[in-house]
Amino acid sequence: MEERRPRARRSTGVPTGGAAAVRPQRLADVAALRTGRMLTGIGELDRVTGGGLVPGSILLIGGEPGIGKSTLMLQVCSRLVQEGMSALYVTGEESVEQVRLRAERLGVNLERMFVLSAVEIDEVKAAIEELSPALVVIDSIQTVYSGALASAPGSVGQVRECTAELSRQAKCRRMVVFVVGHVTKYGAIAGPKTLEHMVDTVLYFEGESFQQYRIVRAAKNRYGSTNEIGVFEMTETGLVEVENPSVFFLSDRRADTSGSAVVATVEGTRSLLVEVQALVASTPFAVPQRVATGFDARRLNMLICVIERRAGISAAGKDVFINVAGGLRLTEPAADLATVAAIASSVRDLPLPADMVFVGEVGLAGEVRRVGRIENRLTEASRLGFRRALVPRGVLSRMRVPAGFEAVAVETVAEAFGQAGLG
Repeated sequence: MEERRPRARRSTGVPTGGAAAVRPQRLADVAALRTGRMLTGIGELDRVTGGGLVPGSILLIGGEPGIGKSTLMLQVCSRLVQEGMSALYVTGEESVEQVRLRAERLGVNLERMFVLSAVEIDEVKAAIEELSPALVVIDSIQTVYSGALASAPGSVGQVRECTAELSRQAKCRRMVVFVVGHVTKYGAIAGPKTLEHMVDTVLYFEGESFQQYRIVRAAKNRYGSTNEIGVFEMTETGLVEVENPSVFFLSDRRADTSGSAVVATVEGTRSLLVEVQALVASTPFAVPQRVATGFDARRLNMLICVIERRAGISAAGKDVFINVAGGLRLTEPAADLATVAAIASSVRDLPLPADMVFVGEVGLAGEVRRVGRIENRLTEASRLGFRRALVPRGVLSRMRVPAGFEAVAVETVAEAFGQAGLG
C-alpha cells in the first residue's frame, strides 16, 4: 500500500473563497479559445495530432522497445529548435552521452537543444522553471518518481502523480509535453488506465522493430480526429515520412498469385489501399490453425464459417493464414469482403482480377453490408490505376463513381465471388 510523505500543501490555483468564488456561467459567455498550433515540420506527425501541436497539451506516445519512439522525439525537438523554439529532453533511461550520439546521427541542432538526465519530478520542474521551454520530452514516464510517495518508480501511484504534475506544468506554462510510455506484452501502455485519461492525446507506434516501416496511430485526441495514422520509414538518419502510403502498401504485390485481394480502407481522414493475403493449405494436424496478422482472429473465424455455409467454400481440415501486408492493422468491417475474397481465391487457387478492389462488410447471412466514405475509397483506387470495385448494392444510388471506373454492386458473398471470377 502506498503512503504519501508529509509535505507542504500544493497550491492548485483555484480560489478558496467558498461557493461564491466559482460560479456557473452560460456557455455563450465563455470566451472562445484561439490557439495557434506548433507545426513540427513532420507532415505525418502533424496529420496524426490534428494539424500540429497545441500549446498547453500533454501527449502520451507508446510502442515496443526499439521501434523508434526516442528517435521521433529527438526529430520533433530538432524541427522546433530550427524554428527558434527551445526544447528540453529529459532522459531517465539513457545517459546524456548516449542522447548526444543519437542526436548527432539525426542532425539535431546541439546548441539550442537541452538535455537533462533526471528521474525526480522536482528536478524536472526546476529545469522547466529555469529554461521555460516550448517543448518538453519525458523519456520515459515509468522512470520518473515523486519524493512525496514512498513507492518505487513505475508504480501506479508514481505514474499517476508524475503525469498529473506534468499536465499542470503544461497547462500553466502553455508548453507542449511529450510523455514516452512503456507497453505491456499485449501492446497496451503500461501503468494505470487513468494515465490515458489524464493526457490530451494518445499515440501508438505500430510495426515491428525489425521491419523498415512504422505506423503512428492516434487512439485519442482532444484536438483532432482519432484513428488517424502516420506512416514512416526507418532509415539510418531517422524516421522519414511516407507521403503516399497506398503506393507503399502495394509496392511488392504480385497480382498473378492466388490469395491476394486489395481493400480500400479508411484510417481517420485518409483513404488507403492495402493488400490482404490469404494462404489456405491442408494440415497434418487434427485441429487446423487459424492465424491472422493485422486482422482480428475471432472475426476471421466468423468469416470462414460464413463463406462455408453461404458460399459453399470450405476450409475444413485446412490451415488458414491471413496477413495484412506492410504491417498495418485493419480494424474496420469494410475489410471483410477483401478478406473472404482472398480466402476463396486461395482455396480455389485462382488469382483475383489485378485491377479490382473490394469494399464491404460481411454479415452472418452472407450479405454484403454498407460502409461509409465509399466515394473517397474509390477515388483513391482510381488514382492508383484500379478500374473496378466490388461494393455493397445499397451504396450505388447515392454515390458518384470516378470517370473511367466501374463500381459493381453485389448483395451476397456468393455473388461477389462470381463477379471476381471465383464462381
